[in-house]
Amino acid sequence: MTDMNLLGEYLRARRELITPEQVGLPRIGLRRVPGLRREEVAMLAGISADYYLRLEQGRDRSPSRQVLESLARVLQLDEDGTEYLLSLAEARPRTARRRPRRETVPHGIRVLVDTIGFPAFVEGRYFDVLAANQAAAALSPRLVVGNNRLRDVFLDPAERALYPAWDEVTARLVAGFRSSVGVDVDDQRFVDLVGSLSIASPRFRELWGRQDVARREGMMTTINHPVVGELNLYREKLPVTGADGQMLVIYHPEPGTADAEKLSLLISSELPAATDPPARNTAEEHQP
Repeated sequence: MTDMNLLGEYLRARRELITPEQVGLPRIGLRRVPGLRREEVAMLAGISADYYLRLEQGRDRSPSRQVLESLARVLQLDEDGTEYLLSLAEARPRTARRRPRRETVPHGIRVLVDTIGFPAFVEGRYFDVLAANQAAAALSPRLVVGNNRLRDVFLDPAERALYPAWDEVTARLVAGFRSSVGVDVDDQRFVDLVGSLSIASPRFRELWGRQDVARREGMMTTINHPVVGELNLYREKLPVTGADGQMLVIYHPEPGTADAEKLSLLISSELPAATDPPARNTAEEHQP
């Protein structure tokens, strides 16, 4: 995938999501393509149609920051999308494909996960579960070392049933995944994961084609648990210092609420251990 036209593909995907009405253009005649035409984007951005065509086709991959910011304005990109667009145009010399690196969770973070008292796990760059505690397994049996959050949320019916707002959850998940991977798309792990999910899940294929980008950050989330019912929990996503791409994910309730009581009941029950990795080190196999 070293010759991928990442900049052009992103521009085209975002162009197709913007309607003429959104940018104040009249809709005249039959339009054969969704969204804006190339010449319309070029006009609104103040560049020539031929130059914009070269950008989409990958014949010019080093536009100025001014041009990219103009395109971001026309395509109505938010801060995350604009930063991603700028990163795609940064000159990066091609090097031989580096050997995969093992994602190793720092010892102190492992201790924290095991003792924190709330559902917690460490999410790797490609959304593999690298460490997890018993409370996390109580929240979802899929939150165990070696599993992949993308595969579980998109392909496991039981995991999907946990999320009443599954469409919103999956949209944020894929946007966060694209942000996590960035422009490093040469790794075989990335190729295999995106390829298999695109074949197995129409929803993933649709979202991946949109090329949405969002930071991996915390938010309030609702889980429809089969044992205790609806849980409204804060889900924090905290970068792990010194471990590129790893996130410490913690679910916790508002103190003194019914959600806190239900979560306490859930995690105080007898549960199988979930922190020890399986005999086969799947986390090491799922390397970035």
